[in-house]
Amino acid sequence: MMNTSVVPSRLTAIGTYVPSRVLRNADLEKMVETSDEWILQRTGIHERRMAADDEFTSDLAIAAVQNMADTYQKELTDVDLILVATSTPDYPFPSVASQIQAHFGIAQAGAMDLAATCAGFTYALHTANAMISSGLHRKVLVVAAETLTKVTDYTDRTTCILFGDGAGAVLVEADEEAPGFHAAYLGSKGDGGIHVYRSGLSTNMDGKQLTGGGCIVQNGREVYKWAVTTVPVGMQVVVDRAGITLDEVDWFIPHSANLRMIESICERSGFSIEKTLYSLSYYGNTSAATIPLALGLGIQEGKVKAGDKILLYGFGGGLVHAGLLLTWDPKKA
Repeated sequence: MMNTSVVPSRLTAIGTYVPSRVLRNADLEKMVETSDEWILQRTGIHERRMAADDEFTSDLAIAAVQNMADTYQKELTDVDLILVATSTPDYPFPSVASQIQAHFGIAQAGAMDLAATCAGFTYALHTANAMISSGLHRKVLVVAAETLTKVTDYTDRTTCILFGDGAGAVLVEADEEAPGFHAAYLGSKGDGGIHVYRSGLSTNMDGKQLTGGGCIVQNGREVYKWAVTTVPVGMQVVVDRAGITLDEVDWFIPHSANLRMIESICERSGFSIEKTLYSLSYYGNTSAATIPLALGLGIQEGKVKAGDKILLYGFGGGLVHAGLLLTWDPKKA
């Protein structure tokens, strides 16, 4: 029988993983007409990680989950739902979530992948919180994992400099005494989907012929304009719904698409870039995985501490976006 009362939840653990293979700007200089200086000036990216030929999204996801379980000594057999945010699953089906369920032997867990591109992690967290709040679930494993280098066109100098591979995993658990989720805001501008896409079964969108042959195609200028106007507004909506101000937010973690974009978002919102965390410098744009990778780095570097209020904001292809305000306090009972 469904519990009709609201059950609060919070993040209780995090793990991350990136492949060992490094793709540096100097390597890209040998592949396309570009330079380290040009890439740094426009994106802030020094290097990115690249999955091996026989390494896929499920492999990265499983490694991130194992890292989380080992770091926080978490039991996984009682997880009752697995959500994976990815745009690059190993197969159309079975899902990456089902592969994780099989690997860890989580017998009673539901499993499904969620497609919200670079906003996938925030959408999946929102979904996990809703599942627990409704009383339907108690312990949800949320994973964001991507192998974007496998769908990157390395003859396109404007996109191949951006993307990398990586994964992050978190546990969201019911906790009536220490709720960690405070507010959320989700949105979409579907008619902007033509500006960043990966061609698939259909070769047309809004009457326009698509190109790309299964690789990522992006109109960076249009995506940039949409993000730097949409995200600052969304940030304000989230804190308004939580009943606080942006000044009370300890850390802002946006999707790590491009450092210049993040700088513009901070400037327009009035939020300090010094209190903003990102993972793009050495991991590149890993789509759904950028936010958990940035949070993991912030914790490892001693920046993010228990009790900190964190504003997450994902945005990307769709065009979709989602902001969440939460408190990071994994050790609180």
